Amino acid sequence: MTETYTGPTQPEDIDDQADLESARLEREADAILMDGEARAFGPRPIHEAVREDAIAARDWSRTRADRLRRAVEDEPMRATLYALGLGVVIGMLIAR
Repeated sequence: MTETYTGPTQPEDIDDQADLESARLEREADAILMDGEARAFGPRPIHEAVREDAIAARDWSRTRADRLRRAVEDEPMRATLYALGLGVVIGMLIAR
């Protein structure tokens, strides 16, 4: 068997891949994780997770409601015709 001698590793030989996109993404992820250093790693308490999800759901629903309100205010006739058409389709499906 033959083995090649590699010798000691020099600092210049180490390639840390600092210029790759994946390395940049890893550094950003590490920065995000280290940002909450005070918070212990591992699963969050359920009440924290539920509270954060409720806040996200509230923000999402408010955004959608504002968007719908603006669309109806901009074109009330179109919104009325859509509602009428949808009502007719649902009525026909229920009548079956």
